[in-house]
Parts: sequence; structure tokens; C-alpha cells
Amino acid sequence: MSGSVIFLNLAGAVALLLWATRMVRTGVERAYGAALKTRLRQALTNGFAAALAGAGLAIAMQSATAVALIIAGFVAGGYVGSGIGIAALLGADFGSALVTRLLRIDLSLLVPVLFLLGTIAFRASEARMWRQAGRIMIGIGLLLLSLELIGHASEPLRDSQILPLVLNYLSRDWISAFLLAGIMAWLFHSSIAAVLLVASLTDRGLIPPVLIVPLVLGINFGGAMIAAYLTRGMDRTARVVPLGNVLIRGFGAVAALLLQIVVQFDASWLAGNPGDAVVMAHIAFNGAIALIGIPLAGFIPGFLDRLLPPPRSDGELVKKRVTALNEADLANPTLALGDAARELLAMCERIDVMLQRVFEFFHQPRGADIDALSKLDDEVDEIHAGIKFYLARIPEEDLDNASMGRLNDILGAAIKLEQVADIIAQNLVAKVRKKEDRKISFSEQGWRELSEIHAEVLKNARLTFNVLVSGDLETARELVHQKEAMRQLVQKSEARHLERLREGLSTSRETSAIHIDTIRDLKEINSLLVSIAYPVLEEAGMLRKNRLV
Repeated sequence: MSGSVIFLNLAGAVALLLWATRMVRTGVERAYGAALKTRLRQALTNGFAAALAGAGLAIAMQSATAVALIIAGFVAGGYVGSGIGIAALLGADFGSALVTRLLRIDLSLLVPVLFLLGTIAFRASEARMWRQAGRIMIGIGLLLLSLELIGHASEPLRDSQILPLVLNYLSRDWISAFLLAGIMAWLFHSSIAAVLLVASLTDRGLIPPVLIVPLVLGINFGGAMIAAYLTRGMDRTARVVPLGNVLIRGFGAVAALLLQIVVQFDASWLAGNPGDAVVMAHIAFNGAIALIGIPLAGFIPGFLDRLLPPPRSDGELVKKRVTALNEADLANPTLALGDAARELLAMCERIDVMLQRVFEFFHQPRGADIDALSKLDDEVDEIHAGIKFYLARIPEEDLDNASMGRLNDILGAAIKLEQVADIIAQNLVAKVRKKEDRKISFSEQGWRELSEIHAEVLKNARLTFNVLVSGDLETARELVHQKEAMRQLVQKSEARHLERLREGLSTSRETSAIHIDTIRDLKEINSLLVSIAYPVLEEAGMLRKNRLV
């Protein structure tokens, strides 16, 4: 077999590994993303609790980088301090290292079972949770299959005449091996995939044991750089967490390499199997970094604050919002409608923030934050009015039937989004103030139910925003199916609330009106959001008389 065919097979197997990892992660994000983020935010109370929460989320999502981006968003939004965020990310690194150990278990017999169950779950039900569960199972099956393919594809490399020369050179030049492994991890955008590839090649004797530690350290250095690179354009505050991870994990890898050059630790002591030794070295390094780094995490933000360039002053930035509504495009309906659709995204961004933050006010109703939310509502009203008047100025004679339909869809979406913002800023904020004025609290179970409904609405809001951007038919179908799931959640909560009233629970009696009205508002928001997906389904002939086909 020629060298090009061997490397083509190996590249294909690695590509499948990367795709399968992404498939599992997106399935988890779509099915449980909102709930996992809520749990993570609640757990970010101290360094070690944050690290445990980060590890758990990384295991669920099979990606420390995804956790890094979530935590960076939390820090930028003021939900959590930078030091706690860095500790959570160190825990996520350790959690993703544990994933590599789980994937090293011989589960080849499960591959056809996972494919079968995943296909059944995806095709047998239209319910979002079942379909995403099917996606996750198929993704895990593909991941396990890709590891087998990597093993088969790398087998002919045993007879290579060039590879031993390269590896012999790297065995004497650990710094080059370290850098190559770092580049590989960065290109893969996944330290899990990089470690599993190295472990598989080591299993077959292609990588000598002496290279295990330099390669593992290089992978960790490159893995630390991924999130820092992906957040390079974000707010200065958000960048502190991934940069803090680089400072601890990345420079920890460099320090460990220098130590390895001196002591020359034999990684084969960690496990009897060479491939397992790669994984155990990866786990040991991340465990050690977590233990050392978590106590230091609180000091890192102050250090980075002195290193990072200061935020630009007001004189350097124009704070006035730049609108997408271009007057020059009114003569071209296609361009004008595109401008209006882009302006819808500005409404979506503000509503996302409003919907996410308003529920925090039930616990911490800070006046300044409530005022800021009201300003966001004013901005939504302003954007809505701008879209409405802009669309009205497009010459009607220039619009064909398709363009007129598109115009009506954009206008309808803008109206519904504006109504959602009003419900948040007026109705829900009024409930917050009423609860604060009366000095009352929800029962523990009642708050849990409200939080569950809120998480469902927030998840559906983001699906709606995706539909507006992509017009994806499958996402629109999922969104409409969620209306039934929402109805069931509301019914269960109302029934349980009635049971608590019958039991005479004082907290439920005191908050009964607020509890029921909050559910009603959330249900109305959800209905408005879901209805935005109707035009996509109607155009595909999948919605008749308000029923999904």
C-alpha cells in the first residue's frame, strides 16, 4: 500500500473522530445545554466546587474548549468572578482528560448497538429530546468506530522506512516533539482527539515510550491555546479566563517539559499498556495542574489585568449603535429585505440578554440592573420601529410575491419579538418588584419548576434565533414540537402548585399569584417565539391549519 493511501486512510479516520466528537457535543448542547449552563452557574461558588462543576460539564460535552467559552461568557456577563472561572476551566481540563480514559475502554461491541438505538431514537419520535439522544448515541458510536479505523489505518506504518527516522530524531529532540504535538492539538481544536490519536499510534509501537511525556505535554500546551485563540475578539474581561488557563496549564506544560528533560521520567510506569500510559500521563498532568492551579486561580486575574491592554476610552469608540438598515438599498428589494433581516438579529441579541437576566432578579433584584433591562427594552422598541418604517418605504411595485411574503415574515417576526421584550420588561419585572416589596420567597419546589420552564423558554428562544438566521426546516420542526413539551411542563407545575396549596405550604400561598402569573408570561413568550417558525414550515407545506404535518 502506497504512503499516500495510508495517510489518506489515517486522515479520514481522524476526520471521523473530530466529527463524531462534535456530533456528541452538539447533541448534548441542544438537548441539555440550557439546563447544564444553569447548573454550572449555580455551582460556581468557590474554587473547588467550580472545578468539580467544570469537570462534570466537560465530561458531558466532551470538550473543555466548549466549557471555556461558556465560562468566558459568564465572566463577561458578570455572573461569576474571573478567579472562579479559571478554577472551573482547570476542572474542565481534568474532566476532558478523564473522557480519554473512558474512550480507551474496548467498547467495540457497542458500536452497532449504539448505531441501532440511535437511529431508532432519532427516527421513531419527533420529540426533541429523543432525537438529540439519538444524535448523541450515533455520535458515540462513530467516535468508537473512528478509533478502530485509526488503528487499522496506522497498521501499515509499521513497515514504513521514513517514519522510524522521524521518530528517532524526535526521540532525541523533545522540544520539537512538544511543539509538533501542540500544533496538532491546536489544528484539531481538540486535545481529546489528539491524545487518542497518539495513544492509538503508541499501542502499535509506532511512537516510542520515550516520546509519551513530551507529546502529552505538547498536546496540553496546544489545547490551552485553543480557547485563548477563539476568544481573541471578545471583551477584555472574557479573555481573562482562557488566558489564565494558558498561564497555568500552558506554562505548566513548559515547566514540566523542562523538568522531564532533567529527570527523564518513564511514563510506562503509569500503565502496562503503552497507549494507556499516554492517557494516564494526560490525566496525571491535568490532575496535578488542577491541584496546583485552583488555589492560585484567584491571583491570576490581577496579574493579567496589568498585562492586558486597557479598555479603549469613550473617545476611541463610537457608542452609537450601527444599524443594518441602509437607505441606499431601498431601491433593491432583495438587499433591503436582507438589511431588515440582519436588523432582526439586533433584537434577538437584546431579548436573549433580557430573558436570561430577568430570572436572576427574582433572587437579586438590583435596581441598576433592572433599569439596564428597561433600557434594552427601549432599544428593542427603537429597532422594531426602524424595521417597520424601513419596510414600509420599499416600493410595493418592486416586490414580487416571494419578496412580499418575505417582507411580511420579517415584519411579523419583528412584531412578535417586540411583544416578547414588552412581556419581559413590563410583566416579569413587575412580578420581581412585587415579590421584593412583599419580602416573600418561592418554595424550593416552586422555584425549581419555574427555573425549569424558564430554561425551556430560553432554549426555544435560541432555537428561534437560529431559525431566523438559517431558515433551517429541521430546527423549525423541533421548535414547534417543543410547544407541546412546554404545555406539559406548565400543566405539571400548575398541578403541583395546587397540591402545595392544599398542603397549606405558607411560601406557596404567599407567592401563588406571582407563581401562576410568571408561568403564564413564560408560556406566552414561548408561544410568540414558536410562531416565528411557522412561515418556514408553511413554505415547506408542513403546517396546515396551525397543525404540524
